[in-house]
Amino acid sequence: MKRSHKLFGASLLALAISGCAVTSQPIERSVSQQRAKSDLQNMYKGQEPLSGPLTLHQAMARAVKYNLEGRLKIMEEALAKRQLDLASFDMLPRMALDAGYVGRNNVNASSSQSVRTGTQSLEPSTSQDRDRDVADLTMVWNVLDFGVSYISAKQQGDQRLIVQERRRKVINTIVQDVRSAYWRAVAAERLLKQIDSLMARVDTARENSQSMSQQRIGDPIQSLAYQRSLIEATRQLEEQRRALSLAKTELATLINLPLNTELTLATQDDYDIPELKVDLASLEQEALTSRPELREQDYQTRISAAETRKAMLRLLPGLEFSAGGHYDSNSFLVEQSWADYGVKVTWNLFNVISAPAAIDVAKAGEEVAAARRQAMSIAVLAQLYVANANYREALRQFQTNQQLSNIDGQIIGQLRNRYQAAGLGELDLIQGELNTLQADLRRDLSYADLRNAYGQIFASAGLDPLPDEVQSTEVQSIATALANREAAWAAGNISVPPVAHAPVR
Repeated sequence: MKRSHKLFGASLLALAISGCAVTSQPIERSVSQQRAKSDLQNMYKGQEPLSGPLTLHQAMARAVKYNLEGRLKIMEEALAKRQLDLASFDMLPRMALDAGYVGRNNVNASSSQSVRTGTQSLEPSTSQDRDRDVADLTMVWNVLDFGVSYISAKQQGDQRLIVQERRRKVINTIVQDVRSAYWRAVAAERLLKQIDSLMARVDTARENSQSMSQQRIGDPIQSLAYQRSLIEATRQLEEQRRALSLAKTELATLINLPLNTELTLATQDDYDIPELKVDLASLEQEALTSRPELREQDYQTRISAAETRKAMLRLLPGLEFSAGGHYDSNSFLVEQSWADYGVKVTWNLFNVISAPAAIDVAKAGEEVAAARRQAMSIAVLAQLYVANANYREALRQFQTNQQLSNIDGQIIGQLRNRYQAAGLGELDLIQGELNTLQADLRRDLSYADLRNAYGQIFASAGLDPLPDEVQSTEVQSIATALANREAAWAAGNISVPPVAHAPVR
């Protein structure tokens, strides 16, 4: 017996020592390379190919459908639904099934001793086999636990609705980001070719000037000053090109296209000025009703109120019902299988002591949630007014830049005529074209700001860019739905209530 105990102790010691010696091995580079290859394949898998120039609403539709952050929110919503299903099972009775084999190395024998005389009144005997098969199936249902689990399931349901509101916010943010990136990419589409053409002309003029300097033709100081002006013009063009060249990359990232994709955008010749036809009071009411952040706080308030009810419910005693079936192969038993059942009242008296504090904490949580919602309401209204002010200012800036662009366009026309008549030097013409290009750039970027500010008003009001139902999950169908919703807003119709959309996969 002692030898077996020593062997068992040595085994436990060896197991503990081996557990402490476990070390983590670094991941091999080949594994990371395979993971990177798999990620590259899965990031753009199953997407509809581009066909023709990309419109604004097609870009938004691709972002809604394929953006990885949006996909993550869909997965989180699906996870919340499964957690709700799991929480519903907590309302069921507890049912435990045990089955196994029980044995011992000697006989479970005992004798009796008289409590009066202290003498043995019964010789050692047993009523149990050394080896037995046992099984138990027991069901226990506590009414108090059922009530608490029911409230917890309702709270989990509110958590799922919170995830839906967060997904609404992500979709609004993605659509607004795409709007901003798209119009800046349109500006790049219009002006990059002009910038490259003008930079090529500047390079040619510099080479000619350097050649004349080497041949000692003309005044050297004037030649160097001329070259310096050309280099300064090149620097300005490079800065403008750098600001525009990243716009398409940002747009490709938002709509989840490979970053080396050649994007062709559906540019328009005119500059359609968006007009806000909805009064600010209606937008205020819509913002306080529909903003995802405020609706999330509504659910948080309901969760806090449910926590108060749970704290009060735990004050009550629990009524517990139990029933079970049992089996024991013990040959000494008259009945080797039997059933039992019972009813009992359970009451944790310490809950009575701690309950007032728990209720106070829960009520404080309700007050904090209400105060947070009120503070957030003020912030939401501030965002709406800021968005409206930005729209008005962006409109004024665009109109000013458009006037300057028109004037510079007329000036460059006169300069070209003079240059063709040999009444103007090439440097003056290049400088005039550079000024015109910069005016066009300011006009296009201010137009992008105007379209972005216009969309930000509706995003600040919490209006959903997608309707409650989309005919199909194809990109063009989603794009049509987005366009129709935006057309309704442009006409002043914002009465469509926000809903939790079905996942766009």
